Amino acid sequence: MRSNIQSRWLGRLRRSGEPAFLVVTALALVAGGVAWLGGAHDVADASWIAGTVVAIVPATWWVVDALRHRRVGVDLIAVLSLIGTLLVGEYLAGALIAVMLATGQALDAAAGRRATKDLRSLLDRAPRTARKRIDDGVETVPLESITVGDALVVGGGEVVPVDGWVTSELAVLDESALTGEPLAVSRRRGEAVRSGIVNAGPVFEMQARATAEDSTYAGIVRLAQDAAAESAPVVRVADRIAGWFLPLALAVSGAAWLLSGSATRAVAVLVVATPCPLLLAVPVAIVSGLSRASRLGVVIRNGSSLENLGHATTLVMDKTGTLTTGRPTGAEVLTAPDGDATEVLRLAASADQLSPHVLADAIVQEARIRGLELSLPTEANEEAGTGVTATVDGRRVTVGTLDLPVDAPGWARSAKGRAALDGAAIAWVTVDGVLTGAILLADPVRRDAFRTVRRLRSAGLNRLVMLTGDRRAPAEEIGSALGLDAVYAEQTPAAKVAGVRTERERAVTVMVGDGVNDAPALAAATVGVAMGARGSTATSEAADVVLTTDRLDPLADAMAIARRSRRIAVQSAAVGMGLSLVAMGFAAFGLLPPAAGALLQEGIDVAVILNALRALRGREIRVPVETAAMLHRFSAEHDELRDQLSILRDTAGLLASGDLAATHDALRRVDTFLFDTLLPHEEAEDRELYPALATPLGNPEATATMSRMHAEIDRLARRLRTHLVRADAAGGISEDQIDDLLACLYGLHAVLRLHFVQEEENYFTLAPATDVTPNS
Repeated sequence: MRSNIQSRWLGRLRRSGEPAFLVVTALALVAGGVAWLGGAHDVADASWIAGTVVAIVPATWWVVDALRHRRVGVDLIAVLSLIGTLLVGEYLAGALIAVMLATGQALDAAAGRRATKDLRSLLDRAPRTARKRIDDGVETVPLESITVGDALVVGGGEVVPVDGWVTSELAVLDESALTGEPLAVSRRRGEAVRSGIVNAGPVFEMQARATAEDSTYAGIVRLAQDAAAESAPVVRVADRIAGWFLPLALAVSGAAWLLSGSATRAVAVLVVATPCPLLLAVPVAIVSGLSRASRLGVVIRNGSSLENLGHATTLVMDKTGTLTTGRPTGAEVLTAPDGDATEVLRLAASADQLSPHVLADAIVQEARIRGLELSLPTEANEEAGTGVTATVDGRRVTVGTLDLPVDAPGWARSAKGRAALDGAAIAWVTVDGVLTGAILLADPVRRDAFRTVRRLRSAGLNRLVMLTGDRRAPAEEIGSALGLDAVYAEQTPAAKVAGVRTERERAVTVMVGDGVNDAPALAAATVGVAMGARGSTATSEAADVVLTTDRLDPLADAMAIARRSRRIAVQSAAVGMGLSLVAMGFAAFGLLPPAAGALLQEGIDVAVILNALRALRGREIRVPVETAAMLHRFSAEHDELRDQLSILRDTAGLLASGDLAATHDALRRVDTFLFDTLLPHEEAEDRELYPALATPLGNPEATATMSRMHAEIDRLARRLRTHLVRADAAGGISEDQIDDLLACLYGLHAVLRLHFVQEEENYFTLAPATDVTPNS
C-alpha cells in the first residue's frame, strides 16, 4: 500500500516537473547560443553544461525508477550520452540532447496523463442517512447505525439505503442502476430489495437484512476499486523497441572506443543513438490520435488506452442504453374495433401526467412527441403496482396493469400475445369502465445499433458479447437480431465483472456500458468505454474511453484511429531508428562528431514528427449543415409515420376476421394515409434528400436501392387504391379481393418497416446527434 502511494506521488511529481524541465533546458540552449554568438564562449559552455546537468538529474531518476520496476527503457542511452558529452567537453551536443529529452518527456506526458479513477460519484449517490421506524414515529439516523432487522421507511424518489425485505403491500422500484433494466418493477410483501435502487412509487416500508457495509451498493464500490487496482500499466512501444536497440547502441559505442581509442567517437555514437525518434515520434502520433478521436466525440484518457484499443479483438457490451435507447417508449397503441388509437393515447397520457412512474412518463412523452394536446386530469388517484385512475374531459380513465378475464375480447388477447413476443410492457386503458385500448411500451434497439455492429467488426473486432442484467428473452432476441457472438442475461454486477475478466484472459477486451452497475466491469476490462453523454458519472470515471455523444458508432471510428495512430507511431520510430543506425556507423568511424550528430538527430526528429502528425488526418464522412438539417427533418417524419403504420396491420386484421364493411371503411383511411402523407414523404426523399447525400457518400448509386424501394412502395399503394376503387364501385369488398388485399396490406407494412430501418441505419445516423439548423 505504501509503495503504491509513493508511486502515485512520484508520478504526480514527475508530471508537474516536466513542463519546467522543458523550459529550463530550452532556455539554457538558447542562452548558450546567444552567448556563443556574442563571443562569450565560456558563458556559452556554462549555459550548455547547466542545461545538460539539469537533464541528467531527472533522466537518471527515470532510469532508476524503471529499473526498480524491472524495465530497461530508452532513457538509459540518453543518460549515458548526456554524461559522455560532459566528459569529452561536447557541451552543445549535451544541451541539444537535453532539449530533445525534455521535449520527448513532455509529449509523452501529454499522451499518457490519465484522469484519476476515483469513485466519488458512486459515493455521492449513496445515501448518508436512512429513515428508521421507531415506535409510532420515524427518525432520520446515520446510515452506519442501521443494523439487521431495523424497520426502515423509503420515500418516493429515494435510494434504498440497505438490502432488505419489503414489509409494505407493494413497492414500485427503478432497478436500472443495478440491473440496467429500464422498466420499473414491483416487489410485494416479503420480496427482497437491494441497496442502490430507487423508489419509483409511493412510500414503502422495509426491513434491513444487511448493514450498509455488507449491502449491494457498497459491494459495487468495492468491485470497482478492486478491478481498477488490478489493471496493469501497458509497456510503451518505445520501451519494447529499446529491448533490442539499447544493447546494439552500447555495443557499437564500445567497439568504436576500443578500436579507435577515442572516447569522443563513443560519445558521438551515443549522441546519434539517443532515441529521440522514439521519445518524440511515438508520443506525437499518440497525441495526434487522441486529438483526432476527441473531435469525433471520443475522449481517450491516455496513450496506453489508445494502444490497447488498437489491439482489441473482443467487445463486451451492456444492453440497456448501449444497444437499446435505455428509455421505454410507446411502441404501438392497440384499440378495440372502431377505436381511435390517437384518442386512446391522448386520454391515457392526460391521466398519467401527474404520475412519477417511469411507464407513465413514457406514455406522456409519446403523446407529446405526436403533438397531442393533453387535458388536465382531476380526481386523480394512483395505486402502486396497479396504475392511475383520473377524470379526463368528463370521462373516468384508468391506465395500468390488468388481469385479463378468460372471456376477454380477441383484440385484447392479441395485444397481450404481441407484448409477450416483443418483450414489451403493456398499459391497459379503460374509459368509463370499458376496456378501450392497450399501449405497448418497449426499450427499442438504438437506431444506429445494426450499422455500428457492422462497423465494429470491420474495425477489427471478431467477438461481440452482450452482458446485461435484463431478462433473458429480450436480451437474446436483440443479440440474435444484431448477430452477436454470445449473450449473457440476468447478470449481477459481480457476474459482469467475472464475465469481463474471462473474456480479457482470452484477448484484449473492450467493455462498453452506461450505468452505475457497469462501473466495476469497465474497470475490469482492458479498455473500459462509457457512454458519457447519458451514462452515470461513476461509469465515466471508471472508464478509459468516454463517448461524449449518445451514440456507439464513434467507437468504431476510435478503433480505426487507434490502429492507424499506432501504425504511424511504429513506422515513424522504425524509420527514425533506421536513420539513427546509419548515423551511428558514420560516428563510429569518426565521420560525425557529437555536435554535428546532435544536429543531425534534430533533423531526423523533425522528419519523424512530421510523419507522426499524419495521425491527425483521416477520411471521415462530413455532412453539410443543410443536409444534416434535412436528415433530422426526415428522421422526425419517420417517427410520426412509424406510429401510423399500424393502420395497415389493423386493416388486414379486420379483413382476416371477415368484417368486410369495417375493412372497407378502414381501407379508405389507409388510402388517405398513403397518398396524403406517406407517398409525399417518399417523393420528397427522392427529390431532396438522396441527391444531397450523393456528395458526402461519394457516389449517387449509394441511395439507388432506397429509390428502388420507393418504387415498390408506390406500386403497392396504387394496387391498394385500385382495390378501393373496385370496392367503391361494387358497394363493398368482394370475396375475390380478399387474398390480394391481405398480401398487399401485410406486404406494404413489412416493406415500410424494413425501409424505415434501412434509411435510419444507413443515412439518418450520418447526422450529428445534436439538432442542426440550416444557415438562413
